[in-house]
Amino acid sequence: MGQLTQFNYTAQHKPNQLIYGSGQTAVITGWMVKQSVAKHLQSNEYAVIGQLYSPTRGINLLIRNLLLNPHVRYLVILNATKEDKNAGACQCLGDFFRHGVEENISDAGRKSWVIRSQIPGYIDIDIDINALEKLRHSVEIQDAISISDAVEKIQSYAQKETIAPWGTPVEFPMTTVEPTVLPGTRYGHRIEGKTIAETWVKIIHRIKTTGTIRPTGYDGKWQELIDLMAVVTDEPEDFYFPEPNYLPIDRSFLEEYISQILDDAPNREGVKYTYGQRLRSWFGRDQIEQVIEKLIGEIDAASAVMTLWDVKDHEKGGSPCLNHIWLRVVDNELSLTAIFRSNDMFAAWPANAMGLRSLQKHIRNEICQRSQYDLKLGPLITLSQSAHIYDDTWSNAEQLIKEQYSAICKKLDYYDPAGNFLIEIAEEKIVVTHTTPGSGEIVGCYSGKNPLKLIKEICAVIPAIRPDHAGYLGIELQKAANCLKIDKPYTQDQ
Repeated sequence: MGQLTQFNYTAQHKPNQLIYGSGQTAVITGWMVKQSVAKHLQSNEYAVIGQLYSPTRGINLLIRNLLLNPHVRYLVILNATKEDKNAGACQCLGDFFRHGVEENISDAGRKSWVIRSQIPGYIDIDIDINALEKLRHSVEIQDAISISDAVEKIQSYAQKETIAPWGTPVEFPMTTVEPTVLPGTRYGHRIEGKTIAETWVKIIHRIKTTGTIRPTGYDGKWQELIDLMAVVTDEPEDFYFPEPNYLPIDRSFLEEYISQILDDAPNREGVKYTYGQRLRSWFGRDQIEQVIEKLIGEIDAASAVMTLWDVKDHEKGGSPCLNHIWLRVVDNELSLTAIFRSNDMFAAWPANAMGLRSLQKHIRNEICQRSQYDLKLGPLITLSQSAHIYDDTWSNAEQLIKEQYSAICKKLDYYDPAGNFLIEIAEEKIVVTHTTPGSGEIVGCYSGKNPLKLIKEICAVIPAIRPDHAGYLGIELQKAANCLKIDKPYTQDQ
């Protein structure tokens, strides 16, 4: 006989991201769309259905919700997609129930309960270990490998007699720290780095320093900059992973992720598009092939464009974050520019950037193999309309900045594309000669006695001058002005 008792599931965390029922089985669908399972069930056959993307961010909140709902006695974990295998969240959740936790340090450097699993997963140390152990031993888990397999297991549990809750609801308070936000530009930001790793640290620092805190549509907050352009100039073809690796991805994850951008994928129930599917077959054309052929036929074309946005995305939701890709050949370099409408800069951008770099490399290689052109890999540029960091990674972001940002800033590179400046005193005036970088061709000359007026004039004519270069110029101009006042010879940099 099936259960008649009606239970109410109460979610403290991500309440608007769940589908609620009145049964005793919690269903975790991983990266599979939760509605794809719910539509095969009656609401009295499950307690709650929700997705789980990240083992380091999601499991902690999921466990807290389960501790609030001791009427949940069964857990079905659907681990069915390539994305699930890559992210490892469902595997890690199962390992929590199978193997438990031990006290250790999280990736953010905090004392945590670390799940005994090959996949890193953390639970707040504030949660009592006895509560975790009681939960582990009170909930029966089943893994499912497909929607039909999951539905069968859920319905099988629904046929069982109602079981009494394993305890009383228990809630452990979470500590949240609101970041200090400095004033800064709201729209339009430019960040450049040689590698994806270096650029990423600079991006995270910029968002955490001046990003606006706003509510998200997903139960929580994010810190956001609008219209952020990231330029990566010299990412090596085989990719740079720092040692020790502070990126949120490694080489094995990247190999799987690259196929999601380069390869077509079949339509599967419950699985959203992949970027590769949108590029290869979604619109009935292989857009990657189209841009290769376009550039071979017209190497300086400004219309080598790929789109991932479908006008139907306005109606049905679930629209891709990556929307458009442009390729250009300038001075024998192939650059790639990608636009994201929404970009999780902490957890997703490094993988996005490396996947796009792989696409750029693939297109360059195909052009070189099929034509007489021998192109170099130019820069990778991403434009993120909403460049944000979710509140559940704020502490990780702070830790990253603390450990990496100052070291990156110390790697001084004196090159400034805006040029160089020679300062001297002639005819009782400060004379500043502006030259091009590299060749040293003279392109401008400024003179006067007032250093403040001079620096303002230079910055007005050359607004793209590096901030540290402008600061250096200001110091040198003041030194020259002081020498002029006391009639002493001035030598730049002395």
